[in-house]
Amino acid sequence: MRPEAKFFNELSPTEVYEILKARVQIFVVEQKCAYQDIDDIDYKSLHIFYKSGEKITAYLRAFRKDGETVQLGRVLTTEHGKGLGGEILKNAIEIVEEKMRPKKIYIEAQTYAIGFYEREGFVVCSDEFLEDGIPHVKMERRCNHD
Repeated sequence: MRPEAKFFNELSPTEVYEILKARVQIFVVEQKCAYQDIDDIDYKSLHIFYKSGEKITAYLRAFRKDGETVQLGRVLTTEHGKGLGGEILKNAIEIVEEKMRPKKIYIEAQTYAIGFYEREGFVVCSDEFLEDGIPHVKMERRCNHD
């Protein structure tokens, strides 16, 4: 299964709504983290997702951090225990390398998920820090294209 990948202006109103609904479900409700999810970064992001009907089942966004680095964020699955997280991450890396051509991909990962990202070649490149009260680390992955 290959996820859909769309820049903000390519998303339908229903897709925008379902993406935001999924992000609130996971980060605000499940993780009990009150934060400003709608941060204007969505406008410049490539949104990569799986759907079941209209419902988002896995999602992440990718945006240019600087000229050579793309940052991934808001990584989630709404259907846990089905392997969708690893699947979308692997596919998203390929899509980002193809469409955005970065030299490296960066993520600020929750510390419990370090192993999840290491399986796809990310390495920790910072000490632990708190983001919205949740322990995180910075991680990077070098890209495979020229």
